[in-house]
Amino acid sequence: MHRIFILLLTISLSSCISNNRFLNTKNISWSQIKYPLSFHRIVTDSLFDSKQIISVLSVKKNSEKYKIKFDYNISKLQKTSDFAKKNKALAAINGGFFDIDKGGSVTYFEVNDSVINRNVSKKNKWGKPKNLLNGVVVLYKNDSLAIDYAKQEHYYEISKKEKYVLVTGPVLMLNSKPLKLPNLKFVNKRHPRTCLCTTADSIVFITIDGRSKNAQGMNLHEVQDFLLNLNCIDAINLDGGGSTTMWIKNIGIVNNPSDKTGERPVANVLLIVDD
Repeated sequence: MHRIFILLLTISLSSCISNNRFLNTKNISWSQIKYPLSFHRIVTDSLFDSKQIISVLSVKKNSEKYKIKFDYNISKLQKTSDFAKKNKALAAINGGFFDIDKGGSVTYFEVNDSVINRNVSKKNKWGKPKNLLNGVVVLYKNDSLAIDYAKQEHYYEISKKEKYVLVTGPVLMLNSKPLKLPNLKFVNKRHPRTCLCTTADSIVFITIDGRSKNAQGMNLHEVQDFLLNLNCIDAINLDGGGSTTMWIKNIGIVNNPSDKTGERPVANVLLIVDD
């Protein structure tokens, strides 16, 4: 496996990225990034022999200063930035796969024991293959977050432990080990990507720009290698492509959405909000 040297011999995500020779802080006012957030942008022309622009936002686990939540809209799509502003969030990234024509998630989505959306068939125009949607992001009622293989929908319907459940995928890492990925164009071609991972002490939001002369994006094997060097323990893929967006309070969108029209409206987002 190809190895990158962004985070070797480091202990924390923040310290390892801040010492990275690929780091570019231009146009970011660091005084605007306040605890518990830690944000870094990596700009490189040599990672995987390609140009990459990567935004990495981390928050400490179990902090009393913030919580992570989802927001969503059933009937229409909204921009990640609009979801964030409505919730007075500290930061946000786009969430799961959705129906671009009708709105709503195309994967199982549950909020406070109510089913909002179910997995749609691959025959649906915006449906995804089951071997891609093998993972789940769970936010429990005690505010802890878990990334794992998805269980059957019925399991989450009868369980009362979860505050939010979003099926997505594929799962990229579990227990610090990269997982085998299906042999699909979605996996093997380079695209913009949005990912979520956990380290020993942090929850990490990641966007990888793509489809431009300055950022080629990554295939999911490359994403796994990058996340391994971020010391990720568990990691999962969220919706990417033109949906890939990261927003931070007082700064706005910090990555480069790939759609020609700019930021793409989405069905749901992950937010970091004041507790």
